[in-house]
Formats: sequence, structure tokens, C-alpha cells
Amino acid sequence: MGQVATVTSKSMVSIPARIRERYGIREGSKLEFIESDEGVLLIPVRSLGELRGAFKAHEKLVREGIRELEREHRKEARS
Repeated sequence: MGQVATVTSKSMVSIPARIRERYGIREGSKLEFIESDEGVLLIPVRSLGELRGAFKAHEKLVREGIRELEREHRKEARS
């Protein structure tokens, strides 16, 4: 079940602590509002640095994939 928050007179909403902690939302974080027929979805917007860090663990796999694609491309170009 979801959690409930109240909109203040200045149109501000406090995000429940459990939600902030789970999704790494802190002061200065940006949230994207996505509208649908059912309501509004809030998604944390990650900085480029955060995204880069998230993919760092897979860097070797990505580089190997790129090399394989380059080999295939060269092979097809010679045919």
C-alpha cells in the first residue's frame, strides 16, 4: 500500500522518510513528474555522474560487446 502526504498552503509536499531513503532522494534531488490517466508518477532524476557510477561495474562487459560489434562490422565490410 502507498503512503499519504499532504499538500501545504504553499503547494509543497513532504516525501515520507522511508521513500526518500529507499530511492536516495535528498535535499537538492530532482524528481520527474509523469502524468497518466491514473494519476502522477514521481521518478528520481539521476545525475550523469550517478549513472556513470551505476554502469562502472559493467564497463568490461560493455567494452567487450563494442569490440565484438566492431569485429563483425569489419568482417561484413570486407565481404
